[in-house]
Amino acid sequence: MKTFNVQFFENSAPIVVPNLSQQFTESLRERIRNQSRLSQTDGDADAIFEGRITGYSIAPAAVGGANDRAQANRLSITVSVKYVDAIEPDNSFEQTFTRYQDFTGVVQTVEQQLIQDINRMLTEDIFNRAFANW
Repeated sequence: MKTFNVQFFENSAPIVVPNLSQQFTESLRERIRNQSRLSQTDGDADAIFEGRITGYSIAPAAVGGANDRAQANRLSITVSVKYVDAIEPDNSFEQTFTRYQDFTGVVQTVEQQLIQDINRMLTEDIFNRAFANW
C-alpha cells in the first residue's frame, strides 16, 4: 500500500456547525500523513476513505444541584465511514464511529477545543480500524 485518498466528509447532522466538515476531513488526512508512510492523492488510491458526519449533539451528562439542572454537558460527534482497501479488499469496512467530551459552562466558549479533541479521538479510532493489521 502506497497511497491514500480522504474524500470530503459532508455534514448531514441535524445541527450543522460551520467548518466541521473541513476540520474533520483535514484531521483525518493529517493523522494518516503523520502516522503512516502513505502518500496523499486526490485520484485513485490504495486506501480510500469516504463518509459523512451524521451526528452532532449537546445533551446533559450529569444532573444535580438544588434545582436538578445540568452540572455537565456532553458534546457528541458521529461519523459514518466507508474504507476501501484496494490491495486487501477483505480489510475494507463501513462503520459508524462516535466520540464525545463532557464539559461545563457555556458551549460557545469551549466548542472549538471540544471539536478538536473529539476529531483527534475519532481519527485515531478510524486510523486504527483501517491500519491495525500493519
